[in-house]
Amino acid sequence: MTDRERLKQLLLEKSYRKGIFTLSSGRTSDFYIDGKQTTLSAEGAYLCGKLLYNIIKENSEQIGAVGGMTLGADPLVTAVSLISYLEKTPIPAFIVRKESKKHGTEDYIEGRNNIPVGTRVALVEDVVTTAGTLIKVIDRVEAQGYRVGLVVTVVDRQEGGSEALADKGYPLRAIFTKQEMLV
Repeated sequence: MTDRERLKQLLLEKSYRKGIFTLSSGRTSDFYIDGKQTTLSAEGAYLCGKLLYNIIKENSEQIGAVGGMTLGADPLVTAVSLISYLEKTPIPAFIVRKESKKHGTEDYIEGRNNIPVGTRVALVEDVVTTAGTLIKVIDRVEAQGYRVGLVVTVVDRQEGGSEALADKGYPLRAIFTKQEMLV
């Protein structure tokens, strides 16, 4: 079994649920993928980190950091960063807060000291529906002087997120689309 096949199996076992759910986008759906149930397991974190890292590594331009919005991206950015270190090509991680800190530096981005301004970064997310969260992250990251060069998700629900990102010039890469997950 390949790493991708095993990750699909884990996602279906741990994260996929049928029923009626309200998504973070406000839409309702007859299924839900709670990515953190997989990404917070040791094997799931490893597989997500490895597969996301491989997509980042395949990118034609050098990526200097990997980040995403807390909380969904937290285990992913850590896993990618750890895999990159093990592969002898360390990529620092950063996390974008939903709100700026109310004390100290009042930053939106944690981990900035590891990333020079102007760095080309990859953004990761566990599940993309409309890409509303990713668009906020892109705005915050670019406002701090970084260049978003790649956007990657574990699962693209194929509900407009890819198109919304493409309209802004950011193609979405996915380990799985909804169609691939539910086959």
